[in-house]
Amino acid sequence: MQVGEAVVVERSGLDALLAELRRRGYRTVGPVARDGAITYDDVTSGADLPEGFHDVAAPGHYRIEHTDDPALFAWAVGPHSPKAHVFPPSSVVWRARPGEDGAMVSEDVAAPTVATAMVGIRPCDLAALGVLDRVMRDAPAPDPVYGARRDSTFVVAAECGTPSATCFCTSMGTGPSAQAGFDVALTEIVDGDGHRFVMRAGTPVGADVLGALAHRPTTDHDEAARDGVIDGAVARITRRLDTGDLPALLERNLEHPRWDEVADRCLACGNCTLVCPTCFCSTVRDTSDLSGNLERTKTWASCFDLAHSYVHGGPVRTSTRSRYRQWLTHKLGTWHDQFGTSGCVGCGRCIAWCPVGIDLTEETAAIRAADGATTPARAADGATTPARAADGATTGPAGGAT
Repeated sequence: MQVGEAVVVERSGLDALLAELRRRGYRTVGPVARDGAITYDDVTSGADLPEGFHDVAAPGHYRIEHTDDPALFAWAVGPHSPKAHVFPPSSVVWRARPGEDGAMVSEDVAAPTVATAMVGIRPCDLAALGVLDRVMRDAPAPDPVYGARRDSTFVVAAECGTPSATCFCTSMGTGPSAQAGFDVALTEIVDGDGHRFVMRAGTPVGADVLGALAHRPTTDHDEAARDGVIDGAVARITRRLDTGDLPALLERNLEHPRWDEVADRCLACGNCTLVCPTCFCSTVRDTSDLSGNLERTKTWASCFDLAHSYVHGGPVRTSTRSRYRQWLTHKLGTWHDQFGTSGCVGCGRCIAWCPVGIDLTEETAAIRAADGATTPARAADGATTPARAADGATTGPAGGAT
């Protein structure tokens, strides 16, 4: 097989795919229905996958339902993403113990990297991995743990045919079809001709794996069926985020009254950052025991934590308003300045898993609708901040925002 070539693999061939990956030494991880959600765990055969499960999402709402549908990938996204595999929620980065002479002796804490095949990755999450690659692997100061895990990951993307009501990947150009970044991409088709997958090779190793499976060439009917799955998903995605001039829009509306309105609802719980497939903030904590052993642990953090902006004696962002604004303007605006791309992939998780149903597409639309009509506002810390005209010029005293 060649890179870019598409073939048809029957339903039983998915078991063969998992077996082939395991034969090559990969740990196989895929979607499973557990604890009332679609999450990721070890899978060894198609029987472990969420056959017949569908998810239903809305602002502040998520649940899964089971039907007689034989489809294995008829769901959108759950609370977990591939981020946790390549960027673990907690990891030990340094450890030391007292030596015989009293001096501290460092210990090797590098955990062995396990080659892992992640099966069923949605295109939006595939795009999120690309964003994290820029931030954590390809940056001037790369994260070695992330790089080792990412480079040893084989990705089987599952193109999306059943988006949820919170999805807006079409606005971000990240789905529902997979364009790049995968080793193998599959599209599940269940119709009068049976249960099968159109699989495409995205890399030489992906082509080699597909070549080891029983397959047949695609027909025009197969290609039309695959196009129908994608077109049907596009038609069902009705949530929109207008990305035109979005970074500049947010920059000139830093004192928009909408920030106060959303702060009245926001709990600053950090759920949105925990479920986001691209949020990468972390903190480092040192601990010791009575024997003098030291350990440094790196864990996920959130810009909604009060201590996250602690600088020289106190936090910079003391109000919920300022912390929500920081998250949204960074995610949709200044991320472009740092990494040349948006930090949002349109998966909709932050909408579904927000306890009070805050919707970033609604918030940005409200700011856009009143762009240029803001008035001087008083920040939560009592400082008077200027209004901004539509061209970005201040209409009050000179000022800025963190």
